Amino acid sequence: MLGVLALLGVAAAPVLAQAPDDEVVHITAVPDRAEVRPGDQVAIAVVMSFAEGWHSHTNAPKIPKSWEDFFAIPTTIDLVDSVGIKFGPVQWPAAEVLKLDLAATGTPVDYGVFAGKAIAYVPASIDPAASGQATVTIKVRYQACNDKTCLLAKTVTVPVTLKIVPAGTPSATIADPDLFKGFDTASFAAVGQAPKADTGFETEVFGYKIAFDAGSAAGLALLLGLSVVGGFVLNLTPCVLPVIPLKVMGLSHSAGNPRRALFLGIVMSVGVIAFWLSIGVAISTLSWFKAVNQLFQQPWFTIGVGVFIALMATGMLGLFDINLPGFVYLIDPKTESPAGSFVFGIMTAVLSTPCTAPFMGAAAAWSTKQPIIVTLATFGAIGFGMAIPYLVLAAFPKLVSRVPKSGPGSALVKQVMGLFMLGVAVFFLGSGLDPLLRLPVDPPMRWHWWVVALLVVAASAWMIGRSLKIMKPGPLLVFLVVAGLGVSAGGVAFAVQQTDRGPIKWVGYTQERFDQARAEKKVIVLDFTAEWCLNCKALEGTVLNRKDVADALNAPGVVAFRVDLTGENKPGQAKLQELKWAGIPLLAIFGPGTPEPVKFDSYTPQLVTSALAKAAGGR
Repeated sequence: MLGVLALLGVAAAPVLAQAPDDEVVHITAVPDRAEVRPGDQVAIAVVMSFAEGWHSHTNAPKIPKSWEDFFAIPTTIDLVDSVGIKFGPVQWPAAEVLKLDLAATGTPVDYGVFAGKAIAYVPASIDPAASGQATVTIKVRYQACNDKTCLLAKTVTVPVTLKIVPAGTPSATIADPDLFKGFDTASFAAVGQAPKADTGFETEVFGYKIAFDAGSAAGLALLLGLSVVGGFVLNLTPCVLPVIPLKVMGLSHSAGNPRRALFLGIVMSVGVIAFWLSIGVAISTLSWFKAVNQLFQQPWFTIGVGVFIALMATGMLGLFDINLPGFVYLIDPKTESPAGSFVFGIMTAVLSTPCTAPFMGAAAAWSTKQPIIVTLATFGAIGFGMAIPYLVLAAFPKLVSRVPKSGPGSALVKQVMGLFMLGVAVFFLGSGLDPLLRLPVDPPMRWHWWVVALLVVAASAWMIGRSLKIMKPGPLLVFLVVAGLGVSAGGVAFAVQQTDRGPIKWVGYTQERFDQARAEKKVIVLDFTAEWCLNCKALEGTVLNRKDVADALNAPGVVAFRVDLTGENKPGQAKLQELKWAGIPLLAIFGPGTPEPVKFDSYTPQLVTSALAKAAGGR
């Protein structure tokens, strides 16, 4: 056995053990009959058989007050839907009350557990059009304990195969009536029904907690208002800022025609809103898609965005004569068109998905648990908020009328922006290739940041050199030279910062490591991040890597986990969904002093150190 410190206790507390728990727990899944007809209702018994003296926590553990902050891992049953079968909520067995002292207080108390032979039932119905056979995959996660020892949590996968016979076949009898005598047939009524949505909304922004019930008309209006604000702030994130000058330059071509400028601005805004609405539809209808950031967890998507931006950058540099694909020409700022504005709106929204903004992430996560009409309204509000700046610029074209429309100045702006856009393309290409070359728990390679820095320096040098040639001496020229030197230095400094591993002793996240740290009563920090998440990097560099914060994260009794969602990290995504969050960045802090994790998507050094101190308070 692996001796680890006690489950949230003192030296005498029970220890976690690594043991072959097949000897103490045996799990099977049995349908009430092996052959079913289309349209039949069937019950599946999930049988948990425990060796004498062993038990597991229930699905909803009720911790005795004398155990204080004892951490119990609940038993869960997850079902992977099979084509042609719908499931209802699990019918859990009653808890068996035992006298236990798992927190090592010295006094055993009553505690409800699953022990002996505990049977959970899953009601299911067969689709009227089903045929052949169907396999149901049942995943049971539990933690086995006795009065002195708890094993590490384990997940057991049990398949159940049902043979679907023709509709006219006589109904089969229940093979083992005694096994199903505890099943409540009334639970069949809930099969296929979506659970009632929880309308409570809660988030925390820079230490200010916001909580209200969004189920009422006033609450929903407030939620949609926060979504609009979150969408608007997306324009200020490093994901979107690089492309805003492109749109300003494009609108400047129509500044002399207010009606056309307004029309093109509206079309672009429709593109932005259409993209966010499509995300809402996907989240509501696709079982595997539950978070916006899942797009960039697919390397092919990230690489595709990088290729697309690289083609745009090539056009900005004036190289359209190399016969690029036709869709690239739609984005040429020299030729504003309705199709180009619409595609540009979609592209701007796509670029925003690696980043989240205050309110936006929490609102998006909340909406994924709501009816589809509410989900679409929320994502539509995010899209509208993001589109507001472009609508304002289009409605008041004089704001961009002084942007050069032709001549050497206009060409220089496009060339410099083209080089910057190439840097953005390299960022996405490198972020897409990175997860293909390593495991999620391994540190990122980050080689591409030096290529980005090289392109930033090249863009700045070209801006300075050409400005000295085409501009007359004056304050504007001085400003451009100073700005170019500053941007060059900033690009190199940023590359140095991004390739530096930093002072924090990060641990790659796995559920097993997390469970062990909880059992050892440690303060746990989960930093959900990704190589494509510029907000995450900004927060890491300016907040987490500060000496006082880094020292607190490296302190004894604190485990700092990096949950890297650069690629398809299924355990990391599952943990994000477990925390009821949709996007990143997210910093979640657990500890004896915080029964519920503290969650931030925007934070200051003081907020992090205060949360760490509070989390350690119960130790």
